[in-house]
Amino acid sequence: MNEFLNLGLFQLTWANAVMLVIGLVFIWLAISKKWEPYELLPIGIGMILANLPGTGLLIQPQQVGGQIGSAGLLGIFIEFGLLRYTVLPQLIFIGLGAMTDFSPLIAKPKLFILGAAAQLGIVIAFLGALALGHFGIADFGLLEAAAIAIIGGADGPTTIYLTSKLAPDLMGVAAVAAYSYMAMVAFIQPPIIRALTSKKERQTYMQSQIRPVSRRERIMFPVICTIVVILLVPQSAPLVGMFMFGNLLRESGVVERLSVSAQNSLINITTIILMLSIGASMPGDVVMKPETLMVLGLGLVAFAGGTAGGVLMGKLMKVLSREPFNPIIGAAGVSAVPMAARVVQHVGQKENPKNFLLMYAMGPNVAGVIGSAVVAGVLLNMLG
Repeated sequence: MNEFLNLGLFQLTWANAVMLVIGLVFIWLAISKKWEPYELLPIGIGMILANLPGTGLLIQPQQVGGQIGSAGLLGIFIEFGLLRYTVLPQLIFIGLGAMTDFSPLIAKPKLFILGAAAQLGIVIAFLGALALGHFGIADFGLLEAAAIAIIGGADGPTTIYLTSKLAPDLMGVAAVAAYSYMAMVAFIQPPIIRALTSKKERQTYMQSQIRPVSRRERIMFPVICTIVVILLVPQSAPLVGMFMFGNLLRESGVVERLSVSAQNSLINITTIILMLSIGASMPGDVVMKPETLMVLGLGLVAFAGGTAGGVLMGKLMKVLSREPFNPIIGAAGVSAVPMAARVVQHVGQKENPKNFLLMYAMGPNVAGVIGSAVVAGVLLNMLG
């Protein structure tokens, strides 16, 4: 009888059951909807494995006298969490850099402004988290507020890196929130774009071609950007430096094997380990707390605020621009690459079939990646 009661089914709590459902939803979204499948699928599996009782997968080496062989795989990941959450995001940034084409941004440097404006959501969420902490609604201090706010940058690796440095206890929910909202840009952004712009503004036609960018410009950009940004914000070096290094591998044209490896094997392996670890860090008894819902809510506010900030700056640039300028490309300033740019393309073409905004939207989109990494560096410099 005792052996029967020891079955995992009888050890399952309601919190575990909720997390199992969430994990299944993540897997469904990844497979059926193709929403951020490289992230949501392993996160969903990690959630399921972490919430199935009696598996031994979460046993950490320190719990078995440091014997790695007696520990569970996910437990090993958890024990070496600091290394995992600081090193792997930087490796992912190398791969992202190698996959990124900065040509649209180099061709129109003023699009940097939209990427900067889209960081407004980070400021809004930071102040909101501080307010909840000040009034005793949640146990959020400066460090927790910064970790929550960076979700608004819509950049998963940046969120993971900053949270690991400032508020490791929020790691699981902050990372899941960041990747979840990145996956849902197609639902979150269009209503905000429509609410802040008129139909005439959304129909604005921009010429379909942007100026060609030379190879020399593409090579110089990551080098100059690395030096300038890190001189201004030294703490941004781990992310910005690796991002630009990966891009230089791509653009140099002399290390094709390294570029291909960074775009494929490097980023694939690190993504599997990191995403599986994130899911594993979300057992039900840890997640099912009021503060978790507040983090998710503030993350959504941050993401929406970033979208609004980019669009409003786009409206201002439309007024000041001598050429036709469609303000909705500002929504791509959040660094959900390339999903946010695709949303802008879809909304713009729906309003005006002649519109082809994708290349313009990619400018603020990649600028947003740099912007969120810089903001993370500023927060680390102030609070780390």
